This record gives sequence, C-alpha cells and structure tokens, in this order.
Amino acid sequence: MTVGILAHLLGTLPYAQLAEKVAEHRFSYVQLALSKAIADIDFSLGKLSPGLASEIGGAFADRGVRIAVLGCYASLIDLNEDNYRYNVDRFKEHLRHARHFGAPIVATEVGSPQDPSRLAQHAALLDRALEELVEEAERWGAVIGLEAAQGHLIDTPETLAAAIERFPSSCVGVVLDPCNLLNGRTLDDQDRVVDEAFRLLGPRIVSAHAKDLVRAEDGGVRETAAGLGQLHYARFWEKLEAQKPHGFVTLEAVAVPQMEAAARFVRAGREAARRG
Repeated sequence: MTVGILAHLLGTLPYAQLAEKVAEHRFSYVQLALSKAIADIDFSLGKLSPGLASEIGGAFADRGVRIAVLGCYASLIDLNEDNYRYNVDRFKEHLRHARHFGAPIVATEVGSPQDPSRLAQHAALLDRALEELVEEAERWGAVIGLEAAQGHLIDTPETLAAAIERFPSSCVGVVLDPCNLLNGRTLDDQDRVVDEAFRLLGPRIVSAHAKDLVRAEDGGVRETAAGLGQLHYARFWEKLEAQKPHGFVTLEAVAVPQMEAAARFVRAGREAARRG
C-alpha cells in the first residue's frame, strides 16, 4: 500500500533536491505546497507556466514520485477585498496548471473567520469564491479538494457536506483528515464523528491525511505522528479502503526521524484493512 508526505516536512529546498529527498524516504507521492516546499523558484502570482510546472513535475517523476495534490492553502473568506482577490486568483492559477505538474487535485482549507459577528459575510465570500473556482476547475479538468479544519468556516462533516451540496460539481471533492474533525470535546466520541464523515462525504473523498491526536494537559488535543496517538486508525482504514481503495494518504504532523515508522504504520494498517 502507498503513502505520501507533505513535501515541505522534508524542508524548503531546491525542487530537484527536494524530489531526491522524497525518493530517498521511499514516499510514492507528495502533497506539494509550492511556496512552502520549493526554495529556488519565485511563485508570485502570474509566474506559473506550463513549462515551469512540467519542469518541477518531471523532476519528481524522474525519481519515481508523483505529485498527488497541489496545496494552495489560502483563505477564501478574507474580508479584505485585495487579499481575497489575490487568494482566489492564486487558487485559479494552480487549477490551470495542475495537470502540468501531474497533479489531479488542488487542495485547501477555506479559512478562519476574522470576525465571528460577520459569519454571513464570510459565508457569502466562500460561495462567491467557489462559484469562480468550480468554473475554473471544470474548464481545466482539475479537482478542488476541500478540507475541514477546526476553527475554520468549514470545520465539521456537516459544514463540508453543505458546501458540496451548494456546489455539486464532480470537480469538487474532499480531503479527509479525521483529526481535523476532532477537538477536546469530541475526541472520546470520535467513532460517531468519523462515521458521520464517511456517511456524508465518503463518495467525494479524493485524498486523506494521516496524523494523530493525544489528549493535552489542558483537556484539549495536540497533534503527533500517525500511530502515536488515540485515533482509532484500524476503524478508519477499514472505512477508507472500503470506500476509496488505493486512495492517496499523505502524512502530516511528522518529524523526519518519525517518518519511516509512521509510513510503515500507514502501509500496514491499510494492508490489514484490505485483507479484512
């Protein structure tokens, strides 16, 4: 079974060096956030081109590594119009060039509300952004991967399902991170939360993230590497492999010394789930 890595967890490096390092750690694919991961290229808005994307994608492919997902994590609900416009245009640029990287998916969390008293405005901005982005994704044959996260406007399976219902295009999918759906209040109720996520979102999953959670001293949670926390991963793998066999699973929240063990944990768990 395969496993990938957020590329920038191996450092911010020249792209050829980064590709080599990913291959040395035996990851099959990456989620690549360009500005976070690549040190020797200016990725300012307007700089991407088919040639540049192909050059970077080719460097990874030559080493046997695919770019599964482009990460374009920028707020789609920013109340500042200039920031909002920049973020939407940058995401559209990623969608236009994704295929030249060899990446089928461009992923994001939608952003945290700056002003909780203006949630209606934040929600209206998200719908406005998604209307543009869905049109762009359909034009260029890319998939938008929406990810829920605590503290964001989309923070639960229900809010993510509602967004997809408003934009039912086949170009809108889900990046499922079970840990992002949980907090200190819900960690002990995780089976219900994760089951509901698969019920509402299962057919739309295009990628998954693997990290773990442990109970913090203050009663909240803190992140750690997959296999070192309290997430019920055997249950999660069973549901994921039944719903989306051989899907992308990318490690998060893992330090370099932990990567080999975390990757082994994911591969073994997925294989056990497939064997039943």
